[in-house]
Amino acid sequence: MRFKKLIQACLAAAVLGVSATAVHAETLRLRFHTFYGTEMDHAAKTMQETVKEESDGKIRIQYFRGGELVESPQFVDAVARGTIDIAHGVGSYWPGQVVIGNIEAGIPGAWTSVEEAQAAFEKINPLLEEAYAEKGVVLIGRGLGSDYELLTKEPVNTLDDLKSMKIRATGQMARVLESFDVPTVFLPAEELYVGLSTGVIDGVLYGGPLEYEQLKLNEVAKHYTTLNMLKPGWTENIIVNKDTWEKLNPEQQELVRKATQQYAQDIHDWLEAGNNELKEVDGMFVFNELAAEDSALMVEAAQVIWDEEAKKSPRNAEAIELIRANAAEFGR
Repeated sequence: MRFKKLIQACLAAAVLGVSATAVHAETLRLRFHTFYGTEMDHAAKTMQETVKEESDGKIRIQYFRGGELVESPQFVDAVARGTIDIAHGVGSYWPGQVVIGNIEAGIPGAWTSVEEAQAAFEKINPLLEEAYAEKGVVLIGRGLGSDYELLTKEPVNTLDDLKSMKIRATGQMARVLESFDVPTVFLPAEELYVGLSTGVIDGVLYGGPLEYEQLKLNEVAKHYTTLNMLKPGWTENIIVNKDTWEKLNPEQQELVRKATQQYAQDIHDWLEAGNNELKEVDGMFVFNELAAEDSALMVEAAQVIWDEEAKKSPRNAEAIELIRANAAEFGR
């Protein structure tokens, strides 16, 4: 009798073990990697909870911050190989892999409002989907950044004011400034405070009031100048591994698409709210706008960059023409 009960107990344990394994096998864990740090954890938590609850626990998102598993410029390769399942990044990190990446991220003068950017992406998104599909990944979402303007130690009203300053700027915006004989240098974010306080640089082109306040740059530079060159100043994308995507049924795909898109929207809303709030704080910054005629000159100078991007591929050329047409529709 005791032997029989022992056999029954063993069989029951085996069945439970099989059941547990089956349940575990049905749970799909998606490794999601962003380029942001801990500042966006609030948006990530909402995304994780939404996916878990609405999938009845069948899908879980494991969230990794910038640099934790792979470096941001490696996102496309990492997603294609399946090292990570989903990546949240910026196209300008990988223009050597996805040639249209710089255009996607936002070239100087491409759009000057969120509404204009949204309209532009409605036009060029099929081109972007094709470009990412060629790399073995699926483009499923879009994030719109926020302000990307100039902070200086002295007031700026015209481009002539900038010619006597040394500005920290990168990439295509640095090229536009240099075309007007404005000296530019590169410094990493962690060196901006010391650079401004010691006179190594006179200004930075890095982000909006929120980013500048977080780096405490308002302690050493107060003058915030809107250039009217690019708003939002950058755009983000969400890409997923093709095989992982095909494991999901249509309902699950829609759930992941909506949850990750809401994550990107929550980030945009958080940045916008923070920037707008700081614009109302007395003494934090002194706000100004570059003279309208000078902003127009900068957009005109940026056309050289537009033409260079267009020459890189037929797809790029089509995207540039669509963005030009979109700008015209918005009266620019």
